[in-house]
Amino acid sequence: MLRVFFIFYSSTLLKYCTMSASRYYTEEGLQKLKDEIDHLIRVERPSISAQIAEARDKGDLSENAEYDAAKEAQGMLELKISKLQEIVSSARIIDESKMDSSKVLILSTVKIKNLKNGAAMSYTLVPEKEADLKQRKISVDSPIAKGLLGKKVGDKVEIEVPAGTIPFEVIEVSR
Repeated sequence: MLRVFFIFYSSTLLKYCTMSASRYYTEEGLQKLKDEIDHLIRVERPSISAQIAEARDKGDLSENAEYDAAKEAQGMLELKISKLQEIVSSARIIDESKMDSSKVLILSTVKIKNLKNGAAMSYTLVPEKEADLKQRKISVDSPIAKGLLGKKVGDKVEIEVPAGTIPFEVIEVSR
């Protein structure tokens, strides 16, 4: 079920969408979210409060652009904190011990070979929010990951990517 909230703030319509369903995270990914919330509450919130106080001291609030900007920044910060807290409250940790290590699943590290050009590459399939191509972590929702899910060593699969269809072979699956 998709919930949509509309917030009117300083003549700006902000559309805030969240999914009420649970999202899965690794312990590391969930901790990063908690650390971000902590930083926003302990560092950013006091900073914006100080900006508001400073702008308030400058006089007439009805024509004070600094005050309006600081209040808008405060509203955006509170919205972000609220969104992250909602995500953390519905987050679920992935228990790797209960997962089949012979198949490609979320958190699997899979080595694949491009059968067109012979290039081999290795990726770890992670939740969407933890994807980082530089660290060879791809989203489980990406076309390549979707094509690999459930496959075993030796399986061949053709995966539709933006550049066309590419044939791959699963060389190795590990955790």
